[in-house]
Amino acid sequence: MPEDNGVDEDKRATLRRFAALGAASPIASLTGGAEAQEGDSEARGAIAGYLAATPGAHFSKVRDDLQLGTGETQYHLRKLDEEGAVESRKDGDYKRFYPAGEFSEFDQVALGYLRRETPRGMLVGLLRDPDVTAGDLADRLGVSRPTVSSYAGELEAAGLLSREDGYAVRNPETVLTLVVRYADSFDADAADLANQADGLIRFDP
Repeated sequence: MPEDNGVDEDKRATLRRFAALGAASPIASLTGGAEAQEGDSEARGAIAGYLAATPGAHFSKVRDDLQLGTGETQYHLRKLDEEGAVESRKDGDYKRFYPAGEFSEFDQVALGYLRRETPRGMLVGLLRDPDVTAGDLADRLGVSRPTVSSYAGELEAAGLLSREDGYAVRNPETVLTLVVRYADSFDADAADLANQADGLIRFDP
């Protein structure tokens, strides 16, 4: 029996909240969703719900936000992968997870970078103001210009950024849609951009 019942109840409340999201997701039939309220099905449903709301989260974030153990998280993610409920993508030192079959390769790459603070800040800044300069981005994000340049090179190699004439987001409407759809899982700057989205969808195809 846990010595700290408050922590245990907090964990159970977190699992139940995300299991409810899992029950409403397309992969509910593979996990049991919120209908199974104890044991493996509850944890698995919570992970499914969490990934439906936070696609592109890496292993440690899934584990920590759901207050699960490392082995527990590994076990359930492996089972979800075997059941065809989730898929993963390597992103540098991270392994990121997504609901299976919901995102294109471009979407997965974009979500992976949107989960990283500085690249997200750069993409959000460029979506808000396509004419912003590298120096402006560095000042707004509180990082050095070499840092911005380094991430710009990564984003270009990943197909998310063009550096032909300044910086420009590739497929900006797709990236903006991802920011808007999952704004609550990013940060306040992303949420602010989401609130302005209607006036920003005016990019040339």
